[in-house]
Amino acid sequence: MNLQPVIGLETHVQLKTNTKMFCRCLARGQDEKPNINICPVCLGHPGVLPIPNKQAVRWSILVSLALGGKIAEYSKFDRKNYFYPDLPKSYQISQFDLPIMQDGQLTVEIPGEETPSIVRLERLHLEEDAAKNIHGQDGKTYVDFNRGGTPLCEIVTKPDIHSAAQAKAYMQEMRLLVRSLGVSDGDMEKGQLRCDVNVSLREVDDNGTPIDDKLHPKTEIKNVNSFKAVERAIEHEIQRQTKLWEMGTPPAETTTRGWNETKQITVDQRTKEGSADYRYFPEPDIPPMNLKEMTDEVARTIPELPWNKRTRFANEYGFKKDEIKQMIDDPALADFAERSMSELGAWLLGREDVDEDNVDEHRKKLNKLFCSWLLNKLIGLLTERKIDVRIMKVTPENFAEFIVMLSEGRITGTKGLEVLGAMLDSGADPEHVIEDLGATRMDDITALASIVDTVLAENPAEAERFKAGETKLLQFFVGQIMKATQGNADAGTSAKVLIERLK
Repeated sequence: MNLQPVIGLETHVQLKTNTKMFCRCLARGQDEKPNINICPVCLGHPGVLPIPNKQAVRWSILVSLALGGKIAEYSKFDRKNYFYPDLPKSYQISQFDLPIMQDGQLTVEIPGEETPSIVRLERLHLEEDAAKNIHGQDGKTYVDFNRGGTPLCEIVTKPDIHSAAQAKAYMQEMRLLVRSLGVSDGDMEKGQLRCDVNVSLREVDDNGTPIDDKLHPKTEIKNVNSFKAVERAIEHEIQRQTKLWEMGTPPAETTTRGWNETKQITVDQRTKEGSADYRYFPEPDIPPMNLKEMTDEVARTIPELPWNKRTRFANEYGFKKDEIKQMIDDPALADFAERSMSELGAWLLGREDVDEDNVDEHRKKLNKLFCSWLLNKLIGLLTERKIDVRIMKVTPENFAEFIVMLSEGRITGTKGLEVLGAMLDSGADPEHVIEDLGATRMDDITALASIVDTVLAENPAEAERFKAGETKLLQFFVGQIMKATQGNADAGTSAKVLIERLK
């Protein structure tokens, strides 16, 4: 029996508006004391009138346009009725039959696969978030209503996903999109990006073609809160359902399960409700919205999208695919890289030894040096200091100047790490840091030869072993020279002088 997973995702994106979806309460529930940012509107007291957050509507349209979806000319809000402790009104203001967007798609690249996959989208609708249940150690459940009423943008895929890896890649690309658009920070650990996963199986022939078009009852896994959990929950559910099929008892009804992170399994919760169970009806306190004029206005503000930026970085800067991915995955890092490269490009074209015949060769070497120091050295130093590119003191102009000094040989690679660390700590430009540290590269060959002689004199046994053919000791001697010069000697030049003296 050949079985194919059929997976659909419901992604909830928490929009980072200043205020909640239908009231003026601050949308900062994550960082405040419980039940501080609340009012009669978001608590659903009798007689209150909700007013839609214009910014949330605009951002929903922006995401929809970026996804290539069809924006509704008219859209409305509905009441989704169900009872749960985190829903004070006993209904949620959401959207049913006239969402912000229908159709659309997202192209995702799956690690290890050459061909990208296209995930079609069913819809995008806007709604208010529920409050947050907190399960205390005393066995009681407490409710924090700060989050209740925060704008949520829900994006629903068609059942186009067929593997856990594809689902994870889709989620990562969606997070990158909302971050690039500036509508959400998309931090899954903080609940700013959540996912409900729908999984079912169906029989396929030896060529992978479904035997029929029938979709079998699905299992919904609720509120999976990390990329790794999305992948593992799907893998587990595929294994669980495969065993049921092999026993001749495939799932017969749609159910809801939860993901147990500790046990790495899904656990049964309840039979899944249908749309009729929610008793949808139009929200009587909010009139329908005409989105035509707003859509035309928002369409003129769409920034460069991540997939377009990837292509441009490859064509314009010649960066490698993995380098581009690391930059683009953090919009702030991509912006820093681009501004730094702009400075480097201007410097390169101003050099007298660069012309049309050799500019590409010079640019290739410079870009390689830039990527190495940006993605390996700088990111490593930021990680050590527990800061990121958004708040670091090194400016794109100063970083570009630092790369220029490295390329011109004014400082050594060994000393460069110390210089860059000092730049991060002080915010000073590299010229002043190098002067303060005395980090200028040692170019005096006579002085270097004297230091080499001293190192050889202090290590006579190693010198004799090197002469006898133990060439691996070269690195030992270079290390001693770098130590004696405090990293200011060039390693290559030191090695050449060393070999000459030994001869």
